[in-house]
Amino acid sequence: MPSPQPYPLDHGTVLAEVRKVRRAGVVRLRDIALPVLAEVARELPRGDGEVAAGPVERVLRLAVSRMGGGTLQTAAEYSLGLAQGTRDWPSADRRRRAAQVYGVSVERFRKHHEFMVLGQVAEQIVQVAEQYAGREQGQVAEQPLTRAVLPAVHRLLQVRLDRRTVPVTLHVHSVDLLRDIDVVVSPSNTYFALPAPYKSSVSATLRRAGARRDPTGGLVEDAIHDELGEWAARHGTRGRAASPGTVAVTSSGALTAQNVRRIYHVAVAVPRPETNDYEVQPSDITRGVTRVFALMAEESPECDPPLRSVCLPLLGAGRGGLTPLESFAALWAAVEAELARGADWDIHFVVRRHARADLLERLLTTAGEK
Repeated sequence: MPSPQPYPLDHGTVLAEVRKVRRAGVVRLRDIALPVLAEVARELPRGDGEVAAGPVERVLRLAVSRMGGGTLQTAAEYSLGLAQGTRDWPSADRRRRAAQVYGVSVERFRKHHEFMVLGQVAEQIVQVAEQYAGREQGQVAEQPLTRAVLPAVHRLLQVRLDRRTVPVTLHVHSVDLLRDIDVVVSPSNTYFALPAPYKSSVSATLRRAGARRDPTGGLVEDAIHDELGEWAARHGTRGRAASPGTVAVTSSGALTAQNVRRIYHVAVAVPRPETNDYEVQPSDITRGVTRVFALMAEESPECDPPLRSVCLPLLGAGRGGLTPLESFAALWAAVEAELARGADWDIHFVVRRHARADLLERLLTTAGEK
C-alpha cells in the first residue's frame, strides 16, 4: 500500500466553496455542488467534529472550532449559519449579524471583514485536510500522525552550486511564525502602500504581526506601516510610484521579540490603472532581490551582530499572477548569482503550502545538476 501523501488543496478553490456555503447556509448544503469539501469530509475519521451532522457540515464545524474563539470565530459561525438558531436564516440576516460582531456596517463588512473571515475558515479546512489526508477510515483522531501525513515544517536542504554545497532552509508555515531571521523580504507595490492588516497576503501578515498592541488587543503602534511611510517621505516617493525593484527598509516592529530584525520591502507589483489588479515582471523580482543582497552588505557592518540570514517568500505568486515556478526562477536567479560569487548568506525560503514546498525542494535539490 503506498504511503499516504498530504492532501493537495488550493486555498482559493476551498475559499470559493466556503463562499457558496455563506450564500446558501448549511440548511441547503445538499442543494449546492461542493466537491472539494465533500472530498475533505471523506478523509475525516468517523466521530470527529463537534456534533452529529452531515459530512460537509462536520468539516465546516471542525474548521471553525479551530479558529481560536473571539470575534473571528463568532463572525464565521454567523456567516455560515453554524451559530445556534441560524441554520435557516437568509444570507442577508447572517451577514448583518456577523457585521454586528465587528461593530461595522453591513457594506463595510461585506467589502472588508467578510473576505478575511471566510479566508480563515478556508485556511482551517486546508489544515484539516492536510492532517487527515490518506488516513484509514475509523482511525481515531487522537492517534499520532505519521511522518508522511504531517511533513516537516522546516526542511534543511543541501544545494549544490558549481564549486560548493550550501545549506538552504525551507519554512512551510505563515511568514509571521518566522524566528531568528535577520531580514525578511516582503513584496510591495511600487507605491509602498501596505494592504489592510486583516488581509491574508505576506505583506499584510507582516504588518499585522509587527504592530504593537496593549494587553486588551488595542492598537498602540502600526510600526511597519508608519516606518514605511517615513521611508517614502525621506526618499521622495510618497504619493508617486517608485521604480520596480526598489527596496525600502524598515524595522520588524513587534517581530523583534522573535528575533526578526529587518523587513526589506521589494517593489515588484505595478498597479494596473483603474483596476484592482497588479502586474509583476520576473525581471523586477530578480532586480529587487539583487538589491536586497546589496543593502544587506551595506547595513551589515553597522549591525551588532552583523546581518547574515535572509528569508524570501514567492514574490508575485499571489495577486501578481506569476506561477510558483516563475516566481522561484526569478528569485533563484539573484540568489544563485550571489552565492556563486562566494557570498556567505544564510538563505531561507518561506511558503504556506506543502505542495509548493515540495516543488521548491525538487528545484533546489536539482539546482546544481547539469
